[in-house]
Formats: sequence, C-alpha cells, structure tokens
Amino acid sequence: MTMAEKKTQDVLGREANMAMLQKERKANNAWNKLKRNRTAMIGFFIVCFMILMAILAPMLAPYSPNAINPGIPFKGIGFKGHLLGTDDLGRDILSRIIYGARVSLIVAVGATLVGAGIGVLIGLVAGYFGGWLDIVLMRIMDGMFSFPFILLAMILITVLGNGITNVIFAIGIANVPGFARVTRGQVIIVKEEEYCNACRVVGVSDTRLLFLHILPNCVSQIIVYATLRVASAIISEASLSFLGLGIALPTASWGSILRVGRDCLTTAPHVAGVAGVFILVTVIGFNLLGDGIRDVMDPKMKQ
Repeated sequence: MTMAEKKTQDVLGREANMAMLQKERKANNAWNKLKRNRTAMIGFFIVCFMILMAILAPMLAPYSPNAINPGIPFKGIGFKGHLLGTDDLGRDILSRIIYGARVSLIVAVGATLVGAGIGVLIGLVAGYFGGWLDIVLMRIMDGMFSFPFILLAMILITVLGNGITNVIFAIGIANVPGFARVTRGQVIIVKEEEYCNACRVVGVSDTRLLFLHILPNCVSQIIVYATLRVASAIISEASLSFLGLGIALPTASWGSILRVGRDCLTTAPHVAGVAGVFILVTVIGFNLLGDGIRDVMDPKMKQ
C-alpha cells in the first residue's frame, strides 16, 4: 500500500468517525431524546394546544366570556350556537373555557415563577453556606411544609385578598419550600465537585461561584420540578376559585366555572363537567411533559 493510499484511508477514517460522532450527538440531544418518549410528546402537544388556545382566545371564542343572555340559562351541550352549552346567566361555556385557559395558565406559570425565584435563592444560600444559616432557613421551610399546600394558600389569600395578582403570590409563596429543598439538595452535591474546589483555590468569589458555576448545574432538576408544579398550581387556582377565594367573578377561569357548576350538578352537570375535563387534561399534559423532561435530563437515564 502506497503512502498516498494510507493517507487517503486515514482521511476517510477520520471523516467516518466525525460523521458517527455527529450522528450520535444529534441522536442524544435533548429534543431528539424527548421525541422518542411517546408519553412526553403527548404531554407536549397537550400543553402547546392549551397555550395556543389561551393566546388566541379573542380569535377562537365565539362570544365574549361575560356576555349575558338570561333567556337561555343552563342549556346543554350542542345547543344551537353554543357548542358546550350555557351557564346560569346564559353565558357561552366554550368562550369562558377558552378565556379561562388564559387566566388559569397565567396564574399557574406566574405562581411557579414566584415560587422558583424565592425558593431557588433560599436553597442556594442554605445549601452552599450550610451551618446555622442552613438550619434556620430549612426549619422555616419545614414550618411552611407542615401546612397542607392548599390550606397555606387559603391563609395567604385571606390575608392578601382576591385578584389574579394576589392568587399568583399566594400559590407562589406556598411553592417556595419545595423549590428550596430541591435546590438545596442539588447544591450540596454540586458544591463538592472538583471544578468548584478549583474555583475556590483560584479565588473565585462565593457569589460568582454560586450563580455562574453551581446554579447552572442545578437548573435541570429545577426545570423538571417547575414543570410539575405548574400542574399543581392549576389545581390550586381551581380549588381556590371553587371555594370563592381565588379569581373573583365575573372573570372567567376554570375554577370560577367549577364554582358556578357546583350549585347545579344535578340539573346542569355539563357546566362543572366541561371545566373539570379541561383541568384534568391540562394537568395530565404537564405531568407527562415533566416526567419526559426528567427522563431526558437525568444522567442516570441516558439512552
């Protein structure tokens, strides 16, 4: 074999290896791994559908969500001009469901962001510095954990009052202990890694180490937990509104529609039933998506 042939073989071999590496990287990136998870993709499409419905509510809703027609109260599913029927005031349920998706998702995502913003910061500080600071912060979180989630949210709503903003903060604050514990657990593991020790040796400040090196390596678990908490926040908003402590009428939300349907379960079960189905499907969608993201981001479950 001549030198030219050897060089050609070496070049072809390197090109084949590079192509194989690129193919493997493409197959193992997060999106492709998520696409291979059928249940996660079902959740993804459900979540995307609900988000699009909320964004395009003015275009999709056939009526104003608060348009009253006293002449057609409690009409059933399929009633002329009202696909999902009407409620006690003759308002179109489909329109209220579509606009309610916007309110419920805003509350759920907003509450999750509030809980994550405060809880992650507490978890970072407690996990990194440890000692008496960790003990004090975690005992406060344990005290909040001692209250059932919905009860804590109810107490906060009673103090803050009704309204979308107050509901977001109430559910968000109730979410803080969970985010704090998840973040703290990750920080305790990550801060002992070799690169963190190297950063300390070269004099990197605690703040820089926390936010530029430790936090990015905790983000995957925080994202997974946040996805699952969005589903929980949807249920919490519906529960608070059902009890009259959440979104104030006549603003359309899935919880407020349930509240209206509570008093007519025997005569017009479709009012509460339709809202309940949308809540159920959306929560299942977020849970399936969260489980899929967990499988993708968990290094122990690489495929």
